[in-house]
Amino acid sequence: MSGNTSRLGSVSAWLGRLAVLAAIVGPLLAHFEVLAPFAGFVLFGIGLLLGVLGLVLGLIALLLGPAATRGATFGGMLPPLILILAVYVANGAGTSVPRINDITTDTVNPPQFLNAASLPENAGRDMAYPGESFARQQGEGYSDLAPVQLATPPNEAFKQVAAAARSMEGWSITREDAAAHTLEGYEATKLFRFKDDFVIQVRPGENGTSVVQMRSKSRDGKSDMGANAARIQAFFSRLRS
Repeated sequence: MSGNTSRLGSVSAWLGRLAVLAAIVGPLLAHFEVLAPFAGFVLFGIGLLLGVLGLVLGLIALLLGPAATRGATFGGMLPPLILILAVYVANGAGTSVPRINDITTDTVNPPQFLNAASLPENAGRDMAYPGESFARQQGEGYSDLAPVQLATPPNEAFKQVAAAARSMEGWSITREDAAAHTLEGYEATKLFRFKDDFVIQVRPGENGTSVVQMRSKSRDGKSDMGANAARIQAFFSRLRS
């Protein structure tokens, strides 16, 4: 029995090393576009699963194995344990966000993608707003998300919007239509290089004012981990300043 549990400790250590390797290599290959973003993310996820399995086997070895091997077993468990804790903290330490990937400041009449729908990388993707289900979840998760009111008419307001959009780090503007008061673009996430499309529209308000509506949509995944709402809030903060 002790021989088997000793081997479990060794297997746990090897799984831990593989977990850390996969968790590092996956994001790196995606970041430098050697792998597609989703493929890099899958490799990263495999690393996390290997880490969890390694921790389980290591725990069994700690509980049932001989005392002489416990130090080595625990040492082998440290790398995947640190990895999993780091991912947990980086993702908000358990903070929950809605499992949606399309966020808009107007869920009744959301800005529509025109240029984004014609991009080759979006071929086959449904760029229409998903509707009531997403709107309800957004209301529950991002109740403070609202359009920006500007005290200038749409023509002037759009100039402010376009200037603010051009100043956003990491944004690529793909459409700037002054006549339609609409701007489109995308942003690639820093690590995995996932691309999220966004559209900003300036609409007439009351008494010569304007209302700035925005929509941000991820190309991949069912949940955006809060990235789209954060993007809208960051842009509106820049616009107000």
